[in-house]
Amino acid sequence: MRFSRFFIPTLRETPGEAETVSHQLMLRAAMIRPVASGVFTLLPLGLRALRKIEVIVRQEMDRAGCSELLMPALQPKELWEESGRWAEMGKELIRFTDRKEREFCLGPTHEEIVTDLARHEIRSYRQLPLILYQIQVKFRDEIRPRFGLMRGREFIMKDAYSFDISKEKALESYELMRQVYCRIFERCGLNFRMVEARTGAIGGKLSHEFQVLAASGEDTLLTCDRCHYSANIELAEVRRPDAEEPKQQKRIPEIELVETPGLSSVEEVSAFFRIATNQLIKTLIVTDGREYSVVLIRGDRQLNEFKLQQYLGWKRIEMASPEKIKETTGGDVGFSGPVHLSLRMAADWDILEMGPAIVGANQRGKHFKNALQGRDFHISEFSDLRMAQNGDRCARCKDAKGVLKEYRGIEVGHIFYLDIKYSKAFQAAFLSADGKEQSLEMGCYGIGIGRTMAAAIEQNHDERGIVWPLPIAPFQVIITELGARENKRVAEVSTGLYEAMQSARIEVLYDDRDERAGVKFSDADLIGVPIRVTVSVRGISQNQVELKWRNRQDVEMMPVEQVVPYLKELLAKRGLILL
Repeated sequence: MRFSRFFIPTLRETPGEAETVSHQLMLRAAMIRPVASGVFTLLPLGLRALRKIEVIVRQEMDRAGCSELLMPALQPKELWEESGRWAEMGKELIRFTDRKEREFCLGPTHEEIVTDLARHEIRSYRQLPLILYQIQVKFRDEIRPRFGLMRGREFIMKDAYSFDISKEKALESYELMRQVYCRIFERCGLNFRMVEARTGAIGGKLSHEFQVLAASGEDTLLTCDRCHYSANIELAEVRRPDAEEPKQQKRIPEIELVETPGLSSVEEVSAFFRIATNQLIKTLIVTDGREYSVVLIRGDRQLNEFKLQQYLGWKRIEMASPEKIKETTGGDVGFSGPVHLSLRMAADWDILEMGPAIVGANQRGKHFKNALQGRDFHISEFSDLRMAQNGDRCARCKDAKGVLKEYRGIEVGHIFYLDIKYSKAFQAAFLSADGKEQSLEMGCYGIGIGRTMAAAIEQNHDERGIVWPLPIAPFQVIITELGARENKRVAEVSTGLYEAMQSARIEVLYDDRDERAGVKFSDADLIGVPIRVTVSVRGISQNQVELKWRNRQDVEMMPVEQVVPYLKELLAKRGLILL
């Protein structure tokens, strides 16, 4: 493609509305243009990169034996009522009424449509296993669309759905998709982690996220430095301490009531006692709306409400009101403590190892000093109830030596084992080998195609622009022609290389514009084409051209006749062209 004929309206200045690097660079590099909040037009360069990702996804899904179909974006209310999600989805679901007063939504996902299809088409165990997938536009009325393609109201997604005869077979499909997803993101040239995650609004029994590592990522991930364990911070597990008793001192001072007027925060109290925050115990009163419980967390830690909810077996967790805290403990918010409390109490593993600590005294303006678990208050329930953090010990390592390392990530894929959540609601069943009717076991698997493209930029950029991984770059090579006006040989060599690369099926952008060298180099760096071949008067005088990788500083001079064979061999070795 010739630059002069291709639509690449690059921008020199960064638009003010762009917050993230990917949003800024996609606008500047002529990848996207905004239409409305969270709605974008994909320009030719952006579309080429997106299609590259789609090709990789399709190849790997087809290789795994999945069948592609295309389901409608327009979905009737009745199907969403069968699953119970018409009300559950809330305002994110874009709903409307047609001229016949029938209600519809624009699909944010397709569990309802595909399960309805399955209940009508799958009759026998002989039709299973089956995995169906599509690449489709999705719609969600995000309360705050932002970050360009990261969080839009209209986006392109690959979603797949598996159907199996049993839980065991469904988990085999789940494992197959896990491997497929790893291959997809490896082929895209991305540094990623697969992490354990919550199932969220999709539901089900098991899920994993695929996170592209980037300093700008919204999600916090924790990965063991010895084993393969990785999890979203909401689920990351911390190892139980080896010690079964609190740390003992030669002489344990008695508990002491101390006046702390107006000091209720961890920082204020620890500063008053001149101690580190890890020597203080936070006492939190929680409820599910019916029952109340106490949870103890070390002062420098944060409660993980999801872990606590799972431990208590409650459907939801919220903090007790100031009035209820007063009624239950006798003290105000910020002065609660475990001494003399009669409510059910659970404590994080950290408390098990603590010696004398500072705790609230359940009286306004008072704390206890030297409160000791096992002497001044008694805890019988201990568990992993805190937010894991960098440096915590891994709960999964067999040798107990692994340490969790913290990363930032951008979620680009999510896989779920759904069990029979949707098939039961839709009565989607099949006849087993012994003639019995059974509910279909299901899984679902999503990849944000546009989000993957944006995440690739977040991970791969510098101060000059995008640094595309070669497999998903809109073009593999850019020919930068310099001085063609003064020297016809430059134009002849550039055109010859361009035509030879096209014949070799190398994806090449030929910058044939009548522009200054600085403009051409700036645009080449901005749009991030991985390999730049520069044809200049000086180089041609020695029958050479300059070859430079976008992600390297060094420049290589190469004889003109060797350029195309070199690139053909290089790209063929990486599986990007066929010889």
